[in-house]
Amino acid sequence: MSQLISDQKIISEAACQSFEVKGFRFSGVKAGIKTSGELDLALVVADEPVTSAALFTRNLVRAHPVHIAEERVLPGHARAWLVNSGNANCANGPEGLKAALETTAKVAQLLNCSEDLVLPASTGVIGQVLDAQKVNDALPELIAQLKVNNALLFAEAIRTTDRFVKVRSTTRSRAGKTANFIAIGKGAGMFHPDLAPAGELPQASGEGFEELGTFEDMHATMLVYIFTDAACSSEDLKSALLTAGDETFNAATVDGDTSTNDSVFLAASGKSGLELDFEELREALTEICAPLARAMVLDGEGAEHAVDITVTGLSNDAEARDIARVIATSPLVKTALTGKDANWGRLLMAAGRAGIPFNPDHADVFVGGVCICRGGVPTDEKYDRAASAQMQAREYEIEVRLGSGDGRFTYVTSDLGHGYIDVNAGYRS
Repeated sequence: MSQLISDQKIISEAACQSFEVKGFRFSGVKAGIKTSGELDLALVVADEPVTSAALFTRNLVRAHPVHIAEERVLPGHARAWLVNSGNANCANGPEGLKAALETTAKVAQLLNCSEDLVLPASTGVIGQVLDAQKVNDALPELIAQLKVNNALLFAEAIRTTDRFVKVRSTTRSRAGKTANFIAIGKGAGMFHPDLAPAGELPQASGEGFEELGTFEDMHATMLVYIFTDAACSSEDLKSALLTAGDETFNAATVDGDTSTNDSVFLAASGKSGLELDFEELREALTEICAPLARAMVLDGEGAEHAVDITVTGLSNDAEARDIARVIATSPLVKTALTGKDANWGRLLMAAGRAGIPFNPDHADVFVGGVCICRGGVPTDEKYDRAASAQMQAREYEIEVRLGSGDGRFTYVTSDLGHGYIDVNAGYRS
């Protein structure tokens, strides 16, 4: 097989307007869902039904669009992706389900396709009824504005507390053919993705989800839309998305809270004529999903730093992952990151409660490459000062070395400070 050539980049506004993934059109409008009057309704439409896959939140409390999209994507095809921001359409009873069904049915009618090919998603405040009439009234304009180079408009329309849009792209080329990939995401709070494929999500016991409460103080979510004109099988699409998602989105956190609406959608039109196998597809997806996940952590509500928590020296990667996750979600660790305090004791404390055996007397801790703990005890004070200086950077790495094994895993996390409280204490008001 001839070598694949890759080009991964952040799409600027100008580049986004010229970047094209064959077979897909994008749009975004103001439907009046957000009280701010900003863009709040978005749509992607494929020229025809295309190969599709998705990952959804494992949270037992899931929004109505998640249930609908999970069921509809199982056969492996879709034509349209409708998303509103400003309202999560979750924990709001039968009216919320009705709104999701009515709006996707209207999209299907206007596109002259089956409603089973329309996948909904929502993001915003939980516990409020989605105004289906506002959505339906805006759909003709939304469809009329569909263009191949409107990805940036779509990205703007799906934002909630995001400070900036998040779009990444990559290409694969071989034998004169080039396949384009574009990934559009949003996420800044309630960010600790725990994703699984359609058909493998946990189910509630007892009565319906509406009986679990309204959760009105929760908000935000992670939504990711990935489109490519590469050709690939349905099974490779599903498997590659699962693997890439687990290595990227499932290894990132802002506040340790897994949303009710987290969804990652992937679709391939095949119109480039370049066929990719599983490994090629997995590599391309990881290449754009990793920086997208990092961008969400960097955009964490009130966050000033993105920090890679790398745990090494364990028996296997799974053990390293468990410890890295506990460290990355520890409030004491995250507040130390805010204070730029190289507090290695908090790092070892969090590692020690993860339930994975290791010898603390063999623990080494590095901040930005500076060793501040060796063999479970502190090094010289000058190294502590040097490490604190490293923590001034917007991004840096902390390594917790717990032995001599090959196990290794990195979790990306943010600091946690007053800004997070400011955003979340009055989110609904």
